Amino acid sequence: MKVAIVGASGAVGQEFLRILAQREFPIDELLLFGSKRSAGTPYIFKGKEYVVKELQHNDDFKGVDIAFVSAGGGTSLEFAETITKHGAVMIDNSSAFRMNDDVPLVVPEVNAEDALTRPRGIIANPNCTTIMMVVALKAIEEISHIKRVHISSYQSASGAGAAAMAELDEQYRQALAGEEVVVKKFPHQLAYNVIPQVDVFTDNGYTKEEMKMYNETRKIMHSDIQTSATCVRVPSLRSHSESIWLETEKPVTPDQAREAFAKGEGLTLMDDPKNGIYPMPLFLAGKDDVYVGRIRNDLANPNGLAFWIVSDQIRKGAALNAVQIAEYLIKVGNIKA
Repeated sequence: MKVAIVGASGAVGQEFLRILAQREFPIDELLLFGSKRSAGTPYIFKGKEYVVKELQHNDDFKGVDIAFVSAGGGTSLEFAETITKHGAVMIDNSSAFRMNDDVPLVVPEVNAEDALTRPRGIIANPNCTTIMMVVALKAIEEISHIKRVHISSYQSASGAGAAAMAELDEQYRQALAGEEVVVKKFPHQLAYNVIPQVDVFTDNGYTKEEMKMYNETRKIMHSDIQTSATCVRVPSLRSHSESIWLETEKPVTPDQAREAFAKGEGLTLMDDPKNGIYPMPLFLAGKDDVYVGRIRNDLANPNGLAFWIVSDQIRKGAALNAVQIAEYLIKVGNIKA
């Protein structure tokens, strides 16, 4: 198995290295690619040093079986043909191809089989907020069809990258020292604040992040499900949270939901609010699953259910989901191991 990571120096690229090692992913040869700025940077993977090569339009991907790509949409669009022309499966973490009809959009717990049909050799990784939500929705959908979902997300600084995490740390230091707070990665100061904007606004008043959840959920679940989201940046470092209200065709009780979540693939039930037990991002960074708690009836809708989820969006929301796609392809014999 010859594996490439494009964007190896970024937060998700580094997470790829950790997850591939932790899960003993079958790798005979590893290639790391990055920008001209990161080229030459050495990284250790399973005791061996690998040096980042500059991503270029050449034959560096010849013989590559799987390319994990997390270098931004512009890079994905520019280099997709270079990466796939020799037969590599490109698992792309950007939004560049997610809504293309000829590119599957895959969350393995929900629609793994979609990865088998990929005319362009590309599989798209969904947006992090969508991934964690549909893993939870899948468990309820198996009880009763979900008609509509309202979401408020609480997204950590790491969703904007490693530099954004560093900026949040620095903003807290600056604020406590009475210095001017420098803002570069966010629309406003994030320290001691919440920002009701993730990504840019579209003409309908929703941000691109919120519209991703609307469009991607329908494609992944092959459903007429309607979603409406408000995505908020909060001053936590890592792991996203979502408050979810959904309406099903027939009522689903909290006990039915708890049982479904407890059995659901990729889910961990954490629901004992009387004892202060529910998912919190501070304690779930580095974990693989989507954690579910605060499960209750929606008081405003007889067919409604409300719950709270937390997941590490760098892992399940990005790198882990991509690796799980590759593991599925190997498992079903769709790509050599």
